[in-house]
Amino acid sequence: MRTGSTTGTIRTRRTVRAAAAVAAAGLALTLSGCGGDDDGGGAETAPDEKPVTVDLPKLDGETLEIAAVWTGAEQKNFKQVLAEFEKRTGAKVTFVPAQDPIINFLGSKIAGGKPPDLALLPQPGAVKQAVEKGWAKPLGAEAAKELAENYSPGWQDIGKVDGKSYGVYYKAANKSLIWYNNQVFENAGAAEPKTWDELLTAARTVYDSGVTPFSIGGADGWTLTDWFENVYLSQAGPEKYDQLAAHEIKWTDPSVKEALTTLAEIWGKQDYLAGGAEGALQTEFPASVTQTFTGGDQPKAGMVYEGDFVQVNIGETEAEVGTDAKVFPFPAVGDSAPVVSGGDAAVILNDSKAAQALATFLASPDAATVHAGLGGYLSPNKAVEMSAYPNDVQREMAKALIEAGDDFRFDMSDQAPQAFGGTPGKGEWKALQDFLTDPKDIAGTQAKLEADAAAAYGD
Repeated sequence: MRTGSTTGTIRTRRTVRAAAAVAAAGLALTLSGCGGDDDGGGAETAPDEKPVTVDLPKLDGETLEIAAVWTGAEQKNFKQVLAEFEKRTGAKVTFVPAQDPIINFLGSKIAGGKPPDLALLPQPGAVKQAVEKGWAKPLGAEAAKELAENYSPGWQDIGKVDGKSYGVYYKAANKSLIWYNNQVFENAGAAEPKTWDELLTAARTVYDSGVTPFSIGGADGWTLTDWFENVYLSQAGPEKYDQLAAHEIKWTDPSVKEALTTLAEIWGKQDYLAGGAEGALQTEFPASVTQTFTGGDQPKAGMVYEGDFVQVNIGETEAEVGTDAKVFPFPAVGDSAPVVSGGDAAVILNDSKAAQALATFLASPDAATVHAGLGGYLSPNKAVEMSAYPNDVQREMAKALIEAGDDFRFDMSDQAPQAFGGTPGKGEWKALQDFLTDPKDIAGTQAKLEADAAAAYGD
């Protein structure tokens, strides 16, 4: 996030009073016997009747394209949401797979005269860039009405630029979770940690049992920024987090050195990483999850860090969430456990009646309820019934998200200019990939981070 940034991004600086709620919910995620599917553990099933809370126009013969970087099960599930929109309006919606960085992808489409009608942007910085470039169109009255009725002010504000609404935060994420293979923990006699030191103890216990402790999807640099952000937020505190996010302090600050030193306590142990650093850097995020929950009681790793959306990838294995696959909040490195959120905002690029209708649908509980029932998804839409989620794990995380209201910290790299915080092979992604390879080079990593940040922020 640039220093002196616009209203929409400044308002992402929230205190983390939500920590207690999310931590409590995280502890509840391991409810014994909690089933991972609709029939397990006494969980309620998602309602068969899809809610209709918003009027949509008839759009027979209209065609739309919506772009996102989502792949695999995440893309498949979203297509079911689009199918519901098609059923209700008569429009035809095509999903356009995008590549990171999505701003560059959209730029090439716009230059070629064929932009998608809407795009799901995973960074507030990207929303701001799309507005500055003149690509993004303001939300109409109907979409704005849904936002006002269904979203807390904080979630509305991060979709605004200069006080005007451009983004519908359709999907949210709790990015402060560590998932573990329950059989591995039971065999090792490992306990769920609440502090960083206890996490190191659990890792040693798992290692001593003959299983590599951690799976890291280092081929995707964003997973590494998420590791850093959780350590930094807990250790340095919310005020420093906001300052670093805005580049009001430099990446050469002692607080960054401390966080990298802490990370190196795990990243610096080659035997603690599935495939070592080299293997981690060749592992994409989906594989980092599936290899943790396949192979019986001898998987490639016992734990994998990432957000609630990990469940989508667990669903591609035979493991059941809540029994075979369990989860605990990212442990406290400092005084309190970190709470980092992320999200994807739907932005209109080609203004039309149909595009506005789709944005309105995505801002309504109707769309989110369809997606919620498919698992691996959280909505910041407070009008979505908790019963829409397919299991107790999902319900607890959704409840914590809604109860947090405006008290959340948004993903730091997502607030940064995309050149620094969201581009494969560059900026923070590349610097942390290099640090994973050589965790002893803390000073060099800080210098590289600061040089890239200064260039991206225009300092």
